[in-house]
Amino acid sequence: MKNNIVAFKSKVFALRCIRLYKYLVSEKKEYVMSKQLLRSGTSIGANIKEALRGQSKSDFYAKLNISLKEASETEYWLELLNESGYIENNFFEGIYSECQEIISLLVAITKHQKEQ
Repeated sequence: MKNNIVAFKSKVFALRCIRLYKYLVSEKKEYVMSKQLLRSGTSIGANIKEALRGQSKSDFYAKLNISLKEASETEYWLELLNESGYIENNFFEGIYSECQEIISLLVAITKHQKEQ
């Protein structure tokens, strides 16, 4: 996975989402948005992993598009958690920028795949 930067970064990001979920549930007693964040944040890497084992170029492209959608959803949940006061700005900025970096990578890959 370390050879594939988007797969590596998405796994690191998923682990960070898991830790954030644990914090939100245990410390902040927030269960709804944190569960959504957990689901979408870990789904990004799962779909990338599936894409890497895709049966065809169209399968690869479809799975990466699902990853991109999940990353966009994760971005939304992070924004809500921050704007509602569940996560502080200093923590939010780091995890949010990681999410945006993954989105940028996925956009570049899917755009390149679409052009071929």
